[in-house]
Amino acid sequence: MIRREILSGAGAAILTTGKAWAAPGPVKIQIATRLGDIVLELRPDKAPITTANFLAYIDKRLLDHATFYRSSRPEGAKDFDFGVVQGGLQNDPRYVLKPIAHESTTKTGLKHTNGAISMGRRAPGTATSDFFICVGDQSYLDADPSQKGDNKGFACFGYVIEGLDTVKKIMALPLSPNGGLGVMKGEMIRNPLSMRVRRV
Repeated sequence: MIRREILSGAGAAILTTGKAWAAPGPVKIQIATRLGDIVLELRPDKAPITTANFLAYIDKRLLDHATFYRSSRPEGAKDFDFGVVQGGLQNDPRYVLKPIAHESTTKTGLKHTNGAISMGRRAPGTATSDFFICVGDQSYLDADPSQKGDNKGFACFGYVIEGLDTVKKIMALPLSPNGGLGVMKGEMIRNPLSMRVRRV
């Protein structure tokens, strides 16, 4: 079982002016890597703060400096059909923007099912650039108000719609046995994979 410490439809309304306002619909982005491409559909209608933050990193070209650097999966896994891959800027002060407010799954309704993209974090409200993609359903990453302590889960904000096979290839990359600290020890990709992220 992956440890919990992972790190973090358009509608219309009428304004008082009489003009129609369209709620933001899904936004497609592409993550290009040497192992293949991943296309995601982000949900600003459900998770506006988290999606706007991610798009800011894309539009400012900050994620051109990011890598996929972590693969967290069950020990001894050979099929690579359950776990997460994590990417981002690893808090590089040259590129990270200010942390954002946490949007829990109880608020957004977006769950950590197969192909979910979500923000890495420490405490709620500390997420910046780093994100992870789920392979397999991982409901334990959702918020659970019935639990004690930090029960806010992680902020899912979209889903892979193409290229989950590429995610699995990234998950299968060789790891550094001594790389990483704490719960991340032994989960760091030996040669982090560069990425290019753009709106589709």
